Amino acid sequence: MKVISTTKAPAAIGPYSQAIEVNGFVYASGQIPIDPATGQFVEGGIKEQTRQSLTNAQNILKEAGTDLSHVVKTTVFLSDIANFAPMNEVYAEFFTEPYPARSAVAVKDLPKGALVEIEVVAVK
Repeated sequence: MKVISTTKAPAAIGPYSQAIEVNGFVYASGQIPIDPATGQFVEGGIKEQTRQSLTNAQNILKEAGTDLSHVVKTTVFLSDIANFAPMNEVYAEFFTEPYPARSAVAVKDLPKGALVEIEVVAVK
């Protein structure tokens, strides 16, 4: 088991790792739309927050020696299911066929009041 950590994604805000690599898989913790340079949420709405969350995941995967083209599963948590379509529009900018398997669910609240949180699992 190997811990993956990069300054190009937000530091963990609790007792967890940005990602763990084990047996050829990288399990990245859910990413919220924090800009690692400022420690603050990006300006804007669901599209901007989705873009930052996926950029954070992308940077973690790069640190692990893989990328979004090797993602096999994502989970998208939305604070409001009404944001599904605009989230999906941005999500489609980051992934190409064959698309990873995905779950997308609405939840009551997300950390720090985020509109979206995205976790990924990738192979190396």
